[in-house]
Amino acid sequence: MAAQVVVVGSCMTDLVRQLYQSLWAKKVQNIRLEEYTEHLTTRLPRAGETILGHKFFIGFGGKGANQCVQSARLGANTSLICKVGKDSFGNDYVENLKKNGISTAFVGQTTDAATGTASIIVNSEGQNVIVIVPGANLLLNSEDLKRASDVICKAKVLVCQLEITPAVSLEALKMARASGVKTLFNPAPALADLDPQFYIYSDIFCCNETEGAGDSFVGALAFYLAYYPKLSMEEMIRKSNCVASVSVQASGTQSSYPYRKDLPQDLF
Repeated sequence: MAAQVVVVGSCMTDLVRQLYQSLWAKKVQNIRLEEYTEHLTTRLPRAGETILGHKFFIGFGGKGANQCVQSARLGANTSLICKVGKDSFGNDYVENLKKNGISTAFVGQTTDAATGTASIIVNSEGQNVIVIVPGANLLLNSEDLKRASDVICKAKVLVCQLEITPAVSLEALKMARASGVKTLFNPAPALADLDPQFYIYSDIFCCNETEGAGDSFVGALAFYLAYYPKLSMEEMIRKSNCVASVSVQASGTQSSYPYRKDLPQDLF
């Protein structure tokens, strides 16, 4: 069966540092609060400052892959068009996509750049600072889109964002619209000088403030657009918000995204 939701976008390996430890963990480890806070801060570091964190983990992220994973976990037949490095991060990412049931036919691996990374620092209040190194994401090009043209043009919904070269996202949107495919565009990270053509070729223009939950929402919305097209937009948005609200109750990005079987069945 042809992919119903096709995402053209980014893959990022998330390198996450948490600056805090839960009260539960402190109790288990029998750490007195005053001793703990003497060495650990919950605030984000200032310029030129070194602070002590608590936890580090590596996760899978990138707006394109995030959105594709959430859509797939709801039951969508999906395909991701992206580029990663021919390195350990890239190999791990390809396996992650396969485990989520996503077609990797158009996931390219290159030796010309490393897999994209996002260095993320999170404090106890959920505030974060993120530094992105796009790497291989910026090497996704027109030739890659041409190779994937059949899957793009046969989709029900195409999703794009801005963590790849904007011109490539715009080209993908144009390609999809020319074949009558519904286009969903998430203009993030935000650009001050966004090409006005993005408004013309996007059926739905969906901005977000929060990162992980925003991607969960977009992925869910793509699912509803593809599989429940007769729902009103208001109802699609309500259901997508319900899905995204679950993601904020767990840690990590893709690791927090719910599966269809774990959600209230009236969402389907």
